[in-house]
Amino acid sequence: MRYEKTRPVPVAIGERRPPKPEGKPGYLRVDTVHQGDQDGLKGVYHINAVDEGTQWQVVGAAAQISEAFLLPVLESMMEQFPFTIRGFHSDNGSEFINHTVARLLEKLRIEQTKSRPRRSNDNGLAEAKNGAVIRKHMGYGHIASAHAEAINTFYAKQFNPYLNFHRPCGQAELVEDEKGRRRRVYRWYATPWEVLRQLPGVAGYLKPELTVDALNAVAKAQTDTQAARNMQEARRKLFASFQQRRSA
Repeated sequence: MRYEKTRPVPVAIGERRPPKPEGKPGYLRVDTVHQGDQDGLKGVYHINAVDEGTQWQVVGAAAQISEAFLLPVLESMMEQFPFTIRGFHSDNGSEFINHTVARLLEKLRIEQTKSRPRRSNDNGLAEAKNGAVIRKHMGYGHIASAHAEAINTFYAKQFNPYLNFHRPCGQAELVEDEKGRRRRVYRWYATPWEVLRQLPGVAGYLKPELTVDALNAVAKAQTDTQAARNMQEARRKLFASFQQRRSA
């Protein structure tokens, strides 16, 4: 008898390379965060999408990462970005590298790329935000998938606006030392909206129904402190609803 190892079949979806934004917004880094399983119950999946240039971040939640559950969440998340999406970069997980997601991106004329082997930093921006944003606010404990819809509502109404209009992010700059080595330094902090509105010709990147004045009005509707307090209160009520449902 002769045994042969299984040969991997390459999937011809997406190109193996990092995105090339060239200073333009709309090139997303996407990743998933699982909230764990407990007593046979699946945990919710957080979908994390971050624009590479401005760090504009939109988070969603899905009960499962199958195509039927994931696709509506992705479509809703893309609608929340104020600019046209040009690129979609993920790792090689089957939740994003499949024909259903590929058809959606093709319909929207969005370029799909995926991480290269042995290049751990290819999707580093999204992975860093997984810990600094999602794990920080949602924790590591199990949250049942039945709460995905409530979490999605919280993200769209309170969390995502807070992240993009009121939470400053470290803005990386590439510098070269005397030996020619390039590294990132963080000399200034700004919200994603502050970075976006400083881009030359920003109005040309926005979706047709949006204007700079309209987005400025959203940013000025409340102070950063007020926005943080309102988000924390909404999050407290969200987690309290998890306990109530479990008790019932």
